[in-house]
Formats: sequence, structure tokens, C-alpha cells
Amino acid sequence: MLKKGSKLYSILTGTCPKCHEDKMFVNPNPYALADNLKMHHNCRKCGFVYKIETSFFFGAMYVSYALGVGLGILIFAIAYAFGATMLQSFGWIFGLEMALMPIITRLSRNIYINLFINYDPEAINRYNENA
Repeated sequence: MLKKGSKLYSILTGTCPKCHEDKMFVNPNPYALADNLKMHHNCRKCGFVYKIETSFFFGAMYVSYALGVGLGILIFAIAYAFGATMLQSFGWIFGLEMALMPIITRLSRNIYINLFINYDPEAINRYNENA
């Protein structure tokens, strides 16, 4: 079960890794390709700045690669188990990877930022006190 305060909650909901209140991405639809990677500059609830340093999210490419490889292996195993030929299995991999790419890119950013930032239930209170 997804509970606020867990990294999995922030990763799967795309919320601020610090307070888990505000959405990181401007457009909630990952398939709006023009806006797929547009993020708010900072959290509107706790003030956390998402781009921690210049080119911070370049590291998310490694996470994206790992997710893509893992998904490809899973698709291959399922397709092959259902009797698909090698060529058909690779067709399924290509098709599903392309269809899921917008979700994978967002998910990789969510995972990457959550590797470095922990949930802080008092972040909103401190932000409001300093505002």
C-alpha cells in the first residue's frame, strides 16, 4: 500500500520528494509530449528546488537505461513463455518500450531525485514560518 512518507509514494505519484504534497511535473499527462519533462522550478508547498544543481537530471538517464533493460527482459520472458518466436519477442519489446517511453522518462526522474532527497514531514511548516 502506498503511504505518504515512503519513497515509493513519491516515485509513483510524482510528488515532491521532500513534502509529498505538490506535483513535480507541470502537466500530469506523460503523453503530452511537448510538456513531458517540464517541471515546476520548486515545490509550491515546501519551497524545495527540484533542480538541485546544473544538469542534475542527466543522472536520470542511467536510471532510464536500467528501467528500459529490465522492462525489455521482462517483456521478452513473457512473450517467449507464450510461444512467441525470437523475432516476435523483439517486436513486442520494441513496441512496448516505445509506447511506455514517456512514462519511463518521468519515472526515471522520480526515482533519481528520490535517491538523494528524503521525506521531511516538517518541511511545509518550516517553509511557512520563513515565508
